Amino acid sequence: MNDSRLSHEGRVAIVTGAARGIGQAIAVKLAAHGARLVLVDIEEAQETARMIGDESLVATGDVTSAADWARIDTMVQERFGQTDIVVNNAGIGSNKRIDELDFEQWKRTFSINLDSHFLSAKQFVPQMRRNNWGRFVNISSNSIGIAIPGMSHYMASKMGVIGFVRGLANDVADSGITVNAVLPAITNTRLTQDMPEEVKRQTWQQQAIKRFAEPSDIAGAVCFLSSDDAAFITGQAVPVDGGQYKIS
Repeated sequence: MNDSRLSHEGRVAIVTGAARGIGQAIAVKLAAHGARLVLVDIEEAQETARMIGDESLVATGDVTSAADWARIDTMVQERFGQTDIVVNNAGIGSNKRIDELDFEQWKRTFSINLDSHFLSAKQFVPQMRRNNWGRFVNISSNSIGIAIPGMSHYMASKMGVIGFVRGLANDVADSGITVNAVLPAITNTRLTQDMPEEVKRQTWQQQAIKRFAEPSDIAGAVCFLSSDDAAFITGQAVPVDGGQYKIS
């Protein structure tokens, strides 16, 4: 019987937005399960690297740049020889009602939250095909299913992630590659620390599980979807939100 703690042994995983929050938790979780990690962020993810140890590669880069993805790929090839798993976690969000939202903010949101997923696929699908194995786990959001004013740009980009996941899954399934999306709830990270307690309580009251999501909750789902145990799961959008998202 395989040791589930080493379910990712021998795999090389790229995690974007790995410097903190959900990305950091995902990287630490995958490393604990045996993966070698490539920690991608716009700033150096040194704290995450210290948490993981020597079997990690820190790579700064802009996930909206094809040139940066190619450079990161070269670094990974030189250090580890292959890429097996890509977790597209990097993202931005702001609360702007349509009256305040301008086109530049719209385009930047889509570039980071969605275009980066396309660029990673273009870079890494060919080598995953050669290896007949690969995993893409792309972070969407459960916000697409709940009522939050001022989030049209964010929701549209995160809904786009689901569409891209579904389409890409059909393109690559014949090569042993799976593609799935994880839809986190509002999660207890630095970005949400200043949320008023009343807003947090209102969030919990919409959930079956009455607490804030922690980064480790999201990391567990990503770890499963990037493992061999999830080999027959692809093109799916998986809410990880304590039962907040209402299926319709």
